[in-house]
Amino acid sequence: MIQIGKTYQLEVIKAVDFGFYLEAEDQGEVLLPRKHAPKNLSVGDEVEVFLYLDSEDRPLATTQKPKASVEEFAYLQVVDTTAVGAFLDWGLDKDVLVPFAEQHRPMEVGQSYLVYLYLDRSDGRIVASSKIDSFLDDEKPHDFKPQQPVDLIIANSTDLGYKAIVNHSHWGVLYKNDVFQRLSFGQSIKGYIKYIRPDGKIDLSLQGGKAARDKYAEIILKHLKAQNGFSAVHDKSDPALISEQFGMSKSAFKKAIGGLYKQRTISIEKDGIRLIDTSTDS
Repeated sequence: MIQIGKTYQLEVIKAVDFGFYLEAEDQGEVLLPRKHAPKNLSVGDEVEVFLYLDSEDRPLATTQKPKASVEEFAYLQVVDTTAVGAFLDWGLDKDVLVPFAEQHRPMEVGQSYLVYLYLDRSDGRIVASSKIDSFLDDEKPHDFKPQQPVDLIIANSTDLGYKAIVNHSHWGVLYKNDVFQRLSFGQSIKGYIKYIRPDGKIDLSLQGGKAARDKYAEIILKHLKAQNGFSAVHDKSDPALISEQFGMSKSAFKKAIGGLYKQRTISIEKDGIRLIDTSTDS
């Protein structure tokens, strides 16, 4: 089923002076205005478009890329406020409305807010809400697996670390001792499922699996080379020292040096780790 607020690959079935009509199944023939059509587009071609409603509630297509689709979250800036609510720039010519009733607090022009996009039940138009908790249910079942790559949106910070929206559907937590970079509210970032707790709640990581170990190993090797092949940090060192020196948790450090040790790239000594010189190997 073709839905308003989503992106589709649609076929051109008719060309007119002001644009092209696309076959959109249950939505009927949908106009793609010529100003948004690719050059040399012709009948029979397929084109990727986003569907929304025009001012007369008719389906309209555009090749402009929205910053979010329906049923997704995004961090968007207010460009205008009126008697009906606030309007946000979401990448299309037509801004998206946040009705007053859907504002967590009164919105101001120039400020950005984390919002959820959905279809208004009364008229089918795309609108947004900053009451994001209304659209995330911790009790909702999911099938996430450890080490699975996911898309994250940083929603807020807590004493434990950061709450993040996982794949536009669930809450997850990034613990502060697993974060070694600056994160900001509304930031979109790639992450990984670290652990699924018995109650279904999700722990997250910004690095996962072999990719993380490879990255951390590279950081350690670079550090060793800069220190003439030796660093007075090892698997028994204080976590704060490891974080300061390498920008990673003690657990990540131990796994990385363990891999380097197995590869015979480093030796682990009582007072530190040493890069093994392989230049004389035959």
